[in-house]
Amino acid sequence: MPDADPWDAHAGWWQREFTDGVDPEYTEQILPLVAERLPSAGVLVDVGCGEGQVARLAAGRGLSVVGLDPSGAQVVEARRRGGGPAYLRAGADALPLRSASADGAVACLVFEHITALDDALGEVARVLRPGGTFLFLLNHPLLQTPGSGWIDDQVLDPPEQYWRVGPYLPEAESLEEVEKGVFITFQHRPLSRYLNAAIAVGLAFEEMVEPAPPPGFLARAEEYAEAATIPRLLLLRFRRS
Repeated sequence: MPDADPWDAHAGWWQREFTDGVDPEYTEQILPLVAERLPSAGVLVDVGCGEGQVARLAAGRGLSVVGLDPSGAQVVEARRRGGGPAYLRAGADALPLRSASADGAVACLVFEHITALDDALGEVARVLRPGGTFLFLLNHPLLQTPGSGWIDDQVLDPPEQYWRVGPYLPEAESLEEVEKGVFITFQHRPLSRYLNAAIAVGLAFEEMVEPAPPPGFLARAEEYAEAATIPRLLLLRFRRS
């Protein structure tokens, strides 16, 4: 996981902008996609749980949930909001859980901030029981590459509109100002890097979902409507072999 300090410093930004129903990408897309694929019973590990909205969803469906996050500020807020899960402060590359102790794991928009990718995926595989499910949600590694975005090219004759894809194959770290004064580190990797690393630690690939941006997101600004065919999210489902 990234250094905990920036996430502690900006926990309020995350809680304000992405939780309690204010973010349509979570309410209309991410939470429903996760809910459809949760294990029917048992123990679920939420890796990089933040303030716990995915963990609370799973607990509400009868699962015994452990939420883990390296940010103390997020863990404190998660405990304050309650809802059933247990929370611990921990990074993804050193999960404080017994081997083969979980029926499922979820990591939602977390691994694009993790430096130690192979160690973190190895830890997910270690704590899952054989047959356990891993739900892996990312900003789309191809279409949300740093430098990607909607282009309204008035230089061409006639003018063209298209989605520009930034440098895809090179792995790269970038520091992005996501809001004035809020800087977050992102790790870009091609999709093959994630898939091969997961397979190498015993996670068998089962499903890939590339959903269109949800209506609530597209309604936020007129220009978003032009990119309605470009997914922002990628969901990969694995099973512990």
